[in-house]
Amino acid sequence: MSSEYDRPELLADATEDLLAWHREVSESHDSDFEAAKELSTRLGAHYVDGRAEVGFWTPELLDAGVDADDVYLEVLTATESVDLADDDQTVEFRRERVPLRRQGEYHWGVYEGLKAGTTDELGSLYQLAYRHEGEWHTVPDPLSYSVPFGVFAPAEFYDMERLDEERDDRWYFEELGTDAEPVSTTEDDGLPRVDPAVSMLEVHPGTATEDGSLAGLARHYEGIGEKQEAGEELTPAERNFVGYDGMQVMPVEPITENPDHHDFWSVVDAGEVDADTGDGETATDAETVAVEVGRPDMINWGYDIVVCGFSAPNPAILETGRPDELVEFIAACHNLPRPIKVVFDIALGHADNGALELLNDYYFTGPGMYGQDLDYQHPTVRAILLEMQRRKMDFGADGIRVDGAQDFTYWDPEKEKNIHDDDYLAEMDAVTQEVGGTEYRPWMIYEDGRPWPREDWELASTYRALIEQHPHSFQWSPITFAHNTPALLTFWASKWWRVFEVADFGGQWLTGVANHDTIRRGTQIDATVEFNQSPVNPYLGDDLPETLDAAYNNAASSMLFHCFMPGVPMDFTHANMRAPWGFVRDTDPEWNVKVVSDESNFIDWQLRPEWFAEDEHFERLKAMGFTDRDDLRTFIRALSAAVEATNYDLETMAAMLSALESPLGDDLTADDLEAFGYAWMRDVADFANLSHYHEMQDDTRTAFDLQVREFRFDRPWLRADLGEDDYFTYRHPSNGTIIYLGVRSSPDGDEELLFAANMEGVPVEVSPEVLAEEIPDLETAGWEPELVAPAAEKIGDGAFEIANAEAVVWSR
Repeated sequence: MSSEYDRPELLADATEDLLAWHREVSESHDSDFEAAKELSTRLGAHYVDGRAEVGFWTPELLDAGVDADDVYLEVLTATESVDLADDDQTVEFRRERVPLRRQGEYHWGVYEGLKAGTTDELGSLYQLAYRHEGEWHTVPDPLSYSVPFGVFAPAEFYDMERLDEERDDRWYFEELGTDAEPVSTTEDDGLPRVDPAVSMLEVHPGTATEDGSLAGLARHYEGIGEKQEAGEELTPAERNFVGYDGMQVMPVEPITENPDHHDFWSVVDAGEVDADTGDGETATDAETVAVEVGRPDMINWGYDIVVCGFSAPNPAILETGRPDELVEFIAACHNLPRPIKVVFDIALGHADNGALELLNDYYFTGPGMYGQDLDYQHPTVRAILLEMQRRKMDFGADGIRVDGAQDFTYWDPEKEKNIHDDDYLAEMDAVTQEVGGTEYRPWMIYEDGRPWPREDWELASTYRALIEQHPHSFQWSPITFAHNTPALLTFWASKWWRVFEVADFGGQWLTGVANHDTIRRGTQIDATVEFNQSPVNPYLGDDLPETLDAAYNNAASSMLFHCFMPGVPMDFTHANMRAPWGFVRDTDPEWNVKVVSDESNFIDWQLRPEWFAEDEHFERLKAMGFTDRDDLRTFIRALSAAVEATNYDLETMAAMLSALESPLGDDLTADDLEAFGYAWMRDVADFANLSHYHEMQDDTRTAFDLQVREFRFDRPWLRADLGEDDYFTYRHPSNGTIIYLGVRSSPDGDEELLFAANMEGVPVEVSPEVLAEEIPDLETAGWEPELVAPAAEKIGDGAFEIANAEAVVWSR
């Protein structure tokens, strides 16, 4: 480690070649944006022919008047082996600073002596360092590939070329490069674009397995694949993960941290580095610094990103700290007997406020609904964001779901309003990926509810704006968008107009009622409110947890979207498992208590008394004295009321809640409330881990759910809009039951499907003869039951009584 060769050294000739390339690029483009797009491809740190090629965009240094000779690449290389799975260790690093060269607003350098990270070894860490007015400052690399100690620590120099060359699913991408169907289709420019999935599963990596990691999820699917290959029966819990050929993974980007609780990189002993480099190429003096490091363990549903380090995987879901985990997880999905396409959930529509500490001011236009609004109109910011997307997708994703596409906006001073930046969304659509030697474009999915959040958004949104601009793209449907609540009675009646739109022109929508947002919205309903909302559906369950579970996973809705409706149906693992799910986030030092207060109804909807009584659940809150579920319920409801009454003044809230005689005592402080909020979020995240619920899965239900998904997979033609001869309606007057019914025919005329579902209400009789009274020109002969909800009662040949949330599909 101490050899002369291992010391970082600026390669003058190679660096000059890099600067010459920069000048050539700048001169060859008329547009600043087009020039920035090309320049951004070489920003960050790249392992090229055994050397490190490094670039930073740093306009803030020029604004501050920092001298070009005072800007360095700071390199920290561990002097001993580092166990990245260790939660708490002190590591000695050799720290050196070597010059960077300025070209315009950029700093570049090509170096020998940086250690490239691999599967087994930590590489050299790096960041830009500069001296200004006698003090040293550092700048992180926004385009890094690896941030093992979190994005607020130095990034790691990583060998991404090796990672791509050694991936275990290269065959998959080689096949993608052919014209073989159904893997890909080819566009006019000759590049394949990944086809849509037949059906999708949404997964939160942090709670999907006991390990809460991408490696754990990969092992889970590898185990399932081995069973499938051997013809072994899957467990009821395993069934909930299969029957799909697509998976949307909730964001895997680095997230913000709570400085009060998260400290994964802390320098405890360091001296000054003498940066007088003598010959201007190699730092003549180095030092060792002791750093307390730990494995990041932030809890977050993934959307509180800081943009910086976006290209890297979130280290909180890497048990090894290696970016390899993301590739290995994708390969595990691709190598299943039925490959699963992996869709990345890309949340670049905003940045958490923590990003202010990591990125220069040029990235932002100011505070927004979710933290900070990004400046998509700045040519370099625009180019860098697209490059971040490209690098992340090049881990091997098949598709991209653009979170909150309606939030990509800019202010038009002439019109005095925000304008949707559809040109930027088009640039996202045009990004080319290259994985395993194959260039391709991903399956594009936009979540776009424009004009949300305008007051009339629910009436005004078509959910088709981007499909019309990009005919190959998909959008989240109105039934899938965030605010749907099928646990309430009359949901399927009041939403009929939207359901009918799915049937009429939903072939390029993602459909289904269960996802990370809808279940959380259902959990936030105050079930005690009367007269100003629909009541809770009394037919779904005997209590609120049963009702919520059945609302987001039942035979009628599953069969509606998988067995009859157009588009791509999507389910959510927690709904499939009928397991609790809520808003999990311990990364916000300012709003955490308010976010917890918004979840005040979680206890009613998600927390069964018998589950709370189990020692493994809510250990932190129980340690604080909340050993009784009712006491916890009372306190969190009072907390929610105090937030509203005080406009979220923590000190005043603490004084009010001190009179409550809660387990926290009668002299509460703001710190006590913050500690409660932190414990709540941690406990809810543990409570939502699916490993707790494997043994509770019902064999009949999970087997039928899988049968429903296989029905869809065998009939990919169902994705298309209903044809001229197809028919879909609901029975009206309802007479206490909302019955959806319809008939569809395959394009080749080989099969007809007849569908009837009791979406909500009292039991009713259905049969081809009964349905013929409501479906024009329906011939009743020849129909055979193809799929029947397990609880439906057979009352005759082809006739059934179906209760709430039951359905039947006949075929001929």
